Amino acid sequence: MVKIRLKRMGAKKAPFYRVVVADERTARDGKSIDEIGYYNPNLDPADLKIDVDAAKKWLTNGAQPTDTVKALLKKAGVLN
Repeated sequence: MVKIRLKRMGAKKAPFYRVVVADERTARDGKSIDEIGYYNPNLDPADLKIDVDAAKKWLTNGAQPTDTVKALLKKAGVLN
């Protein structure tokens, strides 16, 4: 099954995440199918950028977002 999830990047104790589409069997920071955005919680306010068209395309093709990504997609206006 294909999931939309976060891929951790950045330094120790300074996380930066990429919002990626990946097979659920791959490692958290492993190979991804597509990169549709990023999320930086270190800034105030947090920096979030998501390609809305790509996210909608993957959702219509059956990709399931994780709980955290679902909240970020709602914040970005992709989900209601």
